[in-house]
Amino acid sequence: MHIEFRHLRTIRAIHNAGGLARAADQLNITQSALSHQIKGLEDQAGIELFVRRSKPLKLSAAGHRLLRLADKILPEIEALEAEFSGLREGSSGRMHIAIECHACFEWLFPVLERFRKTWADVDVDIRPGLAFDALPALQKEEVDLVVSSDPEDLPGIVFKPLFDYEPVFVASSQHPLAQKEYIEAEDFREETLITYPVDRSRLDVFTELLIPAKVQPRAIRQVELTAVILLLVASNRGVSVLPDWVVREVKTSSDYVTRRITKDGLTKRLYAAIREDDADKPYMAQLIRLAREIPVRLQRNL
Repeated sequence: MHIEFRHLRTIRAIHNAGGLARAADQLNITQSALSHQIKGLEDQAGIELFVRRSKPLKLSAAGHRLLRLADKILPEIEALEAEFSGLREGSSGRMHIAIECHACFEWLFPVLERFRKTWADVDVDIRPGLAFDALPALQKEEVDLVVSSDPEDLPGIVFKPLFDYEPVFVASSQHPLAQKEYIEAEDFREETLITYPVDRSRLDVFTELLIPAKVQPRAIRQVELTAVILLLVASNRGVSVLPDWVVREVKTSSDYVTRRITKDGLTKRLYAAIREDDADKPYMAQLIRLAREIPVRLQRNL
């Protein structure tokens, strides 16, 4: 027996309408075509699907069995059709994001909060990119966007610039380095540097300052959470270097001082790495626009 989706829709329509004429109108076909379809289905089944002498037209026991199948399958098919329609129109989809910096959570959550209000049908997820190879995962379509400060030349991948930021020195207001106007590489030599638990190649203070100057801090303490880093700094247990969007929270606190690194300061740029095929998706463009605007507002509050 060969059952098509149109057969299931027909059984459901006739049951709901109570007659062939109204069901034909709902299905936008002629009553004659509908009767022919029912006869063909009954011929396949070898059994009547309707009690024809009843008014309104009723399903037989076999017809009810087919109706239960229709009620089970058709909602899933219709949901899939709606999802595909949303994808074609750019109103739904998937946005799985990998981030290569702990501190990015500080501005990414406000971005996603704004994003979800417009794109509620887009499935959003976040994966810490430090736990796996984020860019290869992007190429394999395991994630859809990677936040990174290190653009690479990869086939099929484009890096969209988001915003520039400044890595900033943070210390207790009681720390001797609080007296300096700016901080240099040599200032870290006798310090305990508190960082996120990542490789040095992913930390701006090392790549942009300490490694080029061949300076090794006296000790390094790795901490997972930004709030704990700031707590330890305030307790004078060490110093840290954090992005400027993070230090806005402590800029006005008497417990901390913030200083530029080097006389002219350091500047880094964050990028959104995406697949070229996704660049024209409306929700992708909207997320990137928000990721350019909202962090800049946070920086202006410094």
